Amino acid sequence: MVMVDLMRCTRSAARVFVAALACLAFYSVLTDKTPARADTAIHFTLDRKIDGPAAPFFLAIDQGYFKAEGLDVTVDGVNNGPLESVNRLTSGNYDMGVVDINLLIKFRDANPGTPIRALFAIFDKPPYAIVARKSHGIAAPKDLEGKKLGAPAADSAFAQWAIFIKVNAIDGTKVTIENVGPAVLEPMLAAGEVDAITGFSFTYVDLKDRGVPPDDLRVLLMDDYGVNLYGDVIAVAPAFAVEKPEAVRAFLRAYVRALRDTVRDPVRAIEALIHHDDTAKKNVELERLRMAIHDNILTPAVKAEGYGAIDPQRMAAAIDQLALTYQFKAKDKAAEVLDPSFLPSAAERSASVAASR
Repeated sequence: MVMVDLMRCTRSAARVFVAALACLAFYSVLTDKTPARADTAIHFTLDRKIDGPAAPFFLAIDQGYFKAEGLDVTVDGVNNGPLESVNRLTSGNYDMGVVDINLLIKFRDANPGTPIRALFAIFDKPPYAIVARKSHGIAAPKDLEGKKLGAPAADSAFAQWAIFIKVNAIDGTKVTIENVGPAVLEPMLAAGEVDAITGFSFTYVDLKDRGVPPDDLRVLLMDDYGVNLYGDVIAVAPAFAVEKPEAVRAFLRAYVRALRDTVRDPVRAIEALIHHDDTAKKNVELERLRMAIHDNILTPAVKAEGYGAIDPQRMAAAIDQLALTYQFKAKDKAAEVLDPSFLPSAAERSASVAASR
């Protein structure tokens, strides 16, 4: 009799337990308390301060494109020049970032033990430029002879100066180089203390914002004068590429979506940027972004091949040009900087270009 009662009690307890589990499961559905999948964190670095061309990264955050790919992305600018982004990736403190590919090629050649890889071309045509005052008698590259050029030693554009004067037959000894800090570069040109400066072509909008008359500014885009290189690329830290390759691919897919939307609607992209950096001037950054889209991003090559592609033959020619003024330790290995294996499909990248128009 005792045994029968015990069995009844056990069965009753089991029914209560099962019922409790069912209630708990039902409650979890109603209250959506099921643990969510943890997104993969990506610490991303720019290679300069936050500006208009960085807008697609912030648009991808605000529109949920990274989130949809299972990513939690943070984006930081730099204050100490383009080498800072390379150092951040080398240190392992950042997973992916924007780097100047020509700087990266030289860095890898000098430091073969740091195989940071370039994945995706942002600037198919680099914005390296000489920005000059027309009133100082500068209309063409040769006019720089006898003039004073302001140039920070670590400037990406000044790094191509030796190529620029070589392909344009400029006598470099006739140009006075003022090595000045980035913070005073534009003010010096605005004040007329130098005749021209090195920088990016869209430095034009900063000078205009400082009150320099637009019709007194002459922008000599180096690519238009024989310096035929690639520009900024998205790169990845070696360890992150090995450990989380799918996250890298997911990042690029989301970026392509955001880049498509940015080209189609720059105003919305700049609003996303300002949401993350309220110190940015909307009109200045919008004009800068539009210049970058027209001159550096949506080029004839990109319209033909899609976003992000780096042509191996064109890259080989660019390396040859870098070798005009840089002594490679292992020039034959320079192209190993490229890794196209993470790119979205050609069809996807080309479709995004078509959708941007």
